[in-house]
Amino acid sequence: MILRECRVPGCDDVVDVTIENGAVTAIVAHNDASASRAAQITNVNRAAHATHAAGADDAADAADVINADGRWIIPGLWDCHTHFTQWAKTLGRLDLITARSAAEAMALLRAHLDERRKAGTLDPSRFVVGMRFRHSLWADSEQPTLAAIDEAAGEQPVALSSADMHCGWVNSAAARLLGVHPDPVTGLVGELEWFDAYCKFDAAPGAAEETDRLLREAQADAAGKGVVGIRDYEMAENIDSWIARFAAGIDGLRVDAGVYPERLQAAIDAGWHTGDELPGSRGLGHVGAMKMISDGSLNTRSAYCSTPYSGITPPTYGVLSYTPEQIEDYMRLATEHGFAIACHAIGDEANTIVLDAAERTHAHGSIEHAQMLKPTDIPRFAALGLAASIQPQHAMDDRDVIGRFWANPAGIPYAFRSLFEAGATLRMGSDAPVAPLDPWLAISAAAFGTESSEREPFQPEQCLDVRTALAASTALGRDHLRPGDAADLVLLDCDPYALESPESMRAMPAHVTATMLAGHWTYQAC
Repeated sequence: MILRECRVPGCDDVVDVTIENGAVTAIVAHNDASASRAAQITNVNRAAHATHAAGADDAADAADVINADGRWIIPGLWDCHTHFTQWAKTLGRLDLITARSAAEAMALLRAHLDERRKAGTLDPSRFVVGMRFRHSLWADSEQPTLAAIDEAAGEQPVALSSADMHCGWVNSAAARLLGVHPDPVTGLVGELEWFDAYCKFDAAPGAAEETDRLLREAQADAAGKGVVGIRDYEMAENIDSWIARFAAGIDGLRVDAGVYPERLQAAIDAGWHTGDELPGSRGLGHVGAMKMISDGSLNTRSAYCSTPYSGITPPTYGVLSYTPEQIEDYMRLATEHGFAIACHAIGDEANTIVLDAAERTHAHGSIEHAQMLKPTDIPRFAALGLAASIQPQHAMDDRDVIGRFWANPAGIPYAFRSLFEAGATLRMGSDAPVAPLDPWLAISAAAFGTESSEREPFQPEQCLDVRTALAASTALGRDHLRPGDAADLVLLDCDPYALESPESMRAMPAHVTATMLAGHWTYQAC
């Protein structure tokens, strides 16, 4: 296949790209004569029609030469931190992100329950699950209460997950079924108990069929945004799950399947290592890193910090999920058995502890989030060869929370530019469903530092240029293709480097005209 007349973002180059056996084999300056061997020339939209009519493989065979008509070409985008099953389920669950108080959240819940009653889809034996409430932004008088959710839900089991997934808000009926112990006043379930409880939803009646459908929808949604791959840190047995999914034809993305510490020994005993190909995935699925959560989150005031949270009585510094010794032991076990690490660390003290453990164990991989860093820790990422896996949209979501709870930090929150200038490798993602699975949101947040042109940038000194942000949103770490790369690419109908506002960058999914994965189209605009 030859893609003719592709423009390179940020310059005047026009190239023809040759693809064979799922790889880019040549990139040459565009020349009309280069199409002499073509049996048929078509444009991307005509190829899209063939794809919908006959399947991606048939469309590729029917069009040896495809005229991109001057569309811009970039490498396929990755989301380097997802909880993909939970993200998929947001497509079919109650979304509370717009609620500005507990009362508004309960109004949304009542409306959702009423709608399902009328539709006949409300089963008193099944959980109603809601997502993404942000009580850290609610007034003290508008916080969750057990009484409020019991009144709204009655005996219908209802479980709501916070936006950062580090706590839940449940009614008494759900608490009994889940076997959890919510605070008797607030109805909130703390993060460690909530992590365990959340996994139980997948075992509910009908959950498997619903999950399969939503996973397919989520992959299609991602492809429509130019996404070709994810790192999946779902709190589950991800290796077996993705082997089964690929076998079932859920194969629209490359997937690195993370392994949690409690499952690490079993993975080692089974002979797995980071980078191993998942059977039946045709090279699309691989074993990922050991994902460890070292501390909590900012929104639940549980990220582990060296200074106390502001405005909280009695004073709290957050909490570690494991002792420093346990963190080091798990890192050593992973490293000695061929696993990279992906260690969640948000508070500045947690980051110090994780970096210390990585230095002592010679662990390789990434620190996930790295949200607040002591200035002395920033150069350590490059020195230790650890990538900083960042989620820029979190900075947009958290900027007001930072002022409330991290008013006097000992470190720098969201130190994107400082990390880059210190030589750290940046990988960008969403932490979906905490933020939407959409690399363009991350690129916009990193580059513009604000969601709206009407609001000043948050920490403009930490913003990245668009080229760096886009490169960090690919598996290649660069914003352009080279011969030998996998044929994972995106065609755009505008140059992302020409955009001058956060609104225009956030609208980029509408400008994705085609996405290719391993030489086959996974999305084409009709």
